[in-house]
Amino acid sequence: MEYQYSEAIDPRVYKTDGLISNSITTLRRHKDPFSEVIGSLRAQRDWSEQVSPINGYHGGLAEPYSFMRIAVPECLPERLEIISYANEYAFLYDDKMETLDWKLRPDERGPGLLEMFIAGVEDDAIQAVLEKVRPEQRLQVQILAEMKAIDPSRAKTTMKAWARFVQLASKTRTKPFATLLEYIPARVTDCGELVWFGTLTFGMGLTIPDEEHSLCMELARPAYAAMGLTNDLYSWEKERRAAERQGQDYVFNAIWVIMKEKGVGEEEAKAICCQAVRDYTEEYCGIVERTRNNKALSKDTRAYAEAVLLTLAGNLVWSIYCPRYHQGI
Repeated sequence: MEYQYSEAIDPRVYKTDGLISNSITTLRRHKDPFSEVIGSLRAQRDWSEQVSPINGYHGGLAEPYSFMRIAVPECLPERLEIISYANEYAFLYDDKMETLDWKLRPDERGPGLLEMFIAGVEDDAIQAVLEKVRPEQRLQVQILAEMKAIDPSRAKTTMKAWARFVQLASKTRTKPFATLLEYIPARVTDCGELVWFGTLTFGMGLTIPDEEHSLCMELARPAYAAMGLTNDLYSWEKERRAAERQGQDYVFNAIWVIMKEKGVGEEEAKAICCQAVRDYTEEYCGIVERTRNNKALSKDTRAYAEAVLLTLAGNLVWSIYCPRYHQGI
């Protein structure tokens, strides 16, 4: 991949906690220091004004490494603000509205937003039901409208991927998992491989050929496993306390699964999780190397594979430094 919009960060100035080697990939950061901040703060403002107050909230912004700048370092500059807005919305939704779905209530007429996003209907059809939907759903429509104004075709692809994610993710947290092997496929879905597919393809202006779509998802799966386990590792305390507040007797987190499966304490479970992150990362790096040299694949599929590797590194570094996982615990 040719790097146009990002710069490499000196490996001596950030930690990786031994989970990824600098010889595998170097952290990169988008050169634009403002668009992510603008998009994220705009999402927070809109949520506060239209949905509910967000006291004590931490999302993607962090110093010195905010999430989107290092997770999508090669985002086209004019698209960084809107994908940052969308990502911040996802963090807000996860924290504040996790029990809701994207459909209209049963007593309301007309198609749900989820179905409309899947169908890729026109703006006027969406606008016709705006008055019937909940406030957080109006923000979803706003995201769609802004993306369609920039790139209608890829916006439609992204919204279909996101809608499919909502359909699948609603089923992942309904029960505890007995083993890590059973848990990881659900975690890959829950951590948002489909959401991130939409984010990367729209943000970077990529078009994955229909005949390569399934292969593209399959190739990247070890990376999403590594990212999901990384998030579990660093968000463990946050998620454990959230589960306690909600009265749950289990935590949707690899640390909890490992502790129950292996009969070990937190520290040993974390060590096992760390090794799994390293194993999946090493597996994915081999996939990227083979994909990079496979000229039978389209240029955009090869670029996507490399972009996911950059996300893997960015997600790790952000997880280590971000207030979302390390303040108010």
